[in-house]
Parts: sequence; C-alpha cells; structure tokens
Amino acid sequence: MGPHPAVAAIRLAVRRVLHDVLTDVQRTDTQRADLRRPEAQRTPEHVPARPALPVHSAPPHPPREQATSPLVLVACSGGADSMALASALAFEAPKLGIRAGGVTVDHGLQDGSELRAAEVVVRLTALGLDPIESVAVDVGRDGGPEAAARDARYGALDAVAERHGAAAILLGHTRDDQAETVLLGLARGSGIRSLSGMAAVSGGPGADRRYRRPFLHIDRQTARKACMVQSLPVWDDPHNTDPAYTRSRLRHEGLPALEKALGKGVVEALARTAQLSRDDADALDHWAAQAEASVRDAAGLLECAKLYALPPAVRRRIVRRAAIEAGAPAGALFARHLEEVDRLITGWRGQGAINLPGKVVAQRQGGRLVIRQGC
Repeated sequence: MGPHPAVAAIRLAVRRVLHDVLTDVQRTDTQRADLRRPEAQRTPEHVPARPALPVHSAPPHPPREQATSPLVLVACSGGADSMALASALAFEAPKLGIRAGGVTVDHGLQDGSELRAAEVVVRLTALGLDPIESVAVDVGRDGGPEAAARDARYGALDAVAERHGAAAILLGHTRDDQAETVLLGLARGSGIRSLSGMAAVSGGPGADRRYRRPFLHIDRQTARKACMVQSLPVWDDPHNTDPAYTRSRLRHEGLPALEKALGKGVVEALARTAQLSRDDADALDHWAAQAEASVRDAAGLLECAKLYALPPAVRRRIVRRAAIEAGAPAGALFARHLEEVDRLITGWRGQGAINLPGKVVAQRQGGRLVIRQGC
C-alpha cells in the first residue's frame, strides 16, 4: 500500500524540482569543465542542455560523495506548508544523492519567537536534515511590515545559501498563496507583471535559479493533510489571522467573499491567471530588452520619437528599466509613475520634470527622455 494521496502529492512535487536542480547542477558542471578545456574542444553553444531526468527514474550515476553532493535547503517556519515541504525533501533527496538541510528565520516580531525557532530546528533534525541553521534578523520599516519582513527573510536566506554553497532553497508557497498574491497585485494596479504572482523558480544575488517553489500547484489543505497523516507537529503563525495584515484580511475575508459570489474554483483560476500572465510578461520583457538599443542615440539617451513608435507595453518596460537603473526602487515604482513619464513621450505639451521614487527625475530635453538622479 502506497503513501496517503496528500503525502504522495507533496513528494512528487519535490521529486520533480530536485530532478530540475540536478539538471542545473550538471549543466553548470559541464560549463565549468568546458572553460578549463582548450577553446577548440569546448562544447558548441548550440548543443542543447541535458534533458531533465524522468520523474520515476534513478539518477544515471551513483550518488556523489558527501563532500561534493549538491545541497538543497528548505526554508521552514514550522507551519504546515513548510513542514510538509521539509518532510518531502527529507524523503526524496537521499534517493538522488542530494544533501538536504534546513533554515528557519526568526523575525523577532512576536514574544517567544526564539523558542519557536529552536523548536523548528528540533523538528528538522528529527527529519534527518543536515545542516540546519536558525537565523535571527532585524526587520526594518521600509515598504510596510510585511514587505520589510520579507526583505529581511530573503536577505538571511541568501546569506545562508552562500555560506553553505547551496544549489537551491525550497519555499513552501502553495496555490492559495499564489491566488492571494495575484489579488494583491491586481489591487495595486501595477500591470501584468503584478498579476504574474510568484515564479516557480526565482533568484537571489548572483543566483537566478536559487529559489524553488514546488507547491504552487498544490493547495494549502493538501499540505496540512500531509502533515497530519505523518504526525508532523505544525505551528500556526498568529500573524496569519491578524486583520492588521493585508494578506491576512484577504485570506480570511476577501477570498471567501469571492468564492461565495463566484463559486468554487476561484483559487485555481487565479493561479492559472498567474501562469498565463507570467508567460505574457516574460515575452514582453524579452521584446523590450531587444528593442532598447534601437531607441537610444549615440550618447545612450532615449529618443522620444523612437519610443513613441513602440507598443505602449514595450515602451513602458524600457522606461521602467531606465528608472530603476537611475536609482528608483523597483518595489516603489507603480503604473501611475510610468504613465506620467509616458506622457512626456506621447503627450508632450512642454510639461516639467516628473519626480519618481528614489529621488529620480524624468524630463524631456531636446527630443530625448532623460531619467537621472535629482538633487
């Protein structure tokens, strides 16, 4: 008799991601080996990368020695989602010759948070994970409490990954989290990228594929059920039910209201919207990156006439990138800012400079769009 369906689902999701991690590690190893060879012997760039291993196959080589096996960490708060993820990682990683470790971040925002972190370390140790780290962080105030906590958390995770040379960090975000993220993006009105939600694969400094989210197609109840049938203790963060937090209100009031009005299936539809939006946004980003060089003059300044000729979605992406390069914080740069700058291109009537976040100024000068740091 096989495992409970919920346990089977989380293990399969993690197994697929671990195969992807192995493929990335093998590709990186091949590229490094190529760089050590004479140029004539290097692998041609057009040779396709090795395909991912089939889900049910064994690795095509014996597990690496402990010292050289890739390390995959799980970020664990002690909640049901991340505990389910930790259990699946502990089960699947040894089969593929992968070392499995864990990290928990103490945000220091609640009384007894250090005790909670110590308990998570004990639970991860009981699962057989190694190494395990508990990291305390100082949460600032920039962007609000939720954004500040997130920034502190990812900063700590990046540092741990660098310290241990981890190939990847697994995050326990579920399909429900994805739906909430899409709705939050919709409320901000920041365009299609905000509707893209969280990527299944994303990066940290110098590692664009560091973070993996195996559970984006698994609902929150499945993860909780997997913990229950495995008798895994879980911790329910009181912040998740605190109406002071926007995501908490959305989770307990907004989404239930939508399901009542529109019927079941809202979460699945929102998660599907996220993937479709991400595909479109990625294509437009690629188009904008290719078009950018063609709209700059010999001095590197953006030419308004050439920008005007581009589709608005492509033009605004170029403008946004220029603003960020000038020092505007990406998280504070909203659609309304880009619309104001866009009017310098499409509705020029002699208007003055536009002030953007980060003390960045955009203005039109001699048919050029100049975006720079202000005084």
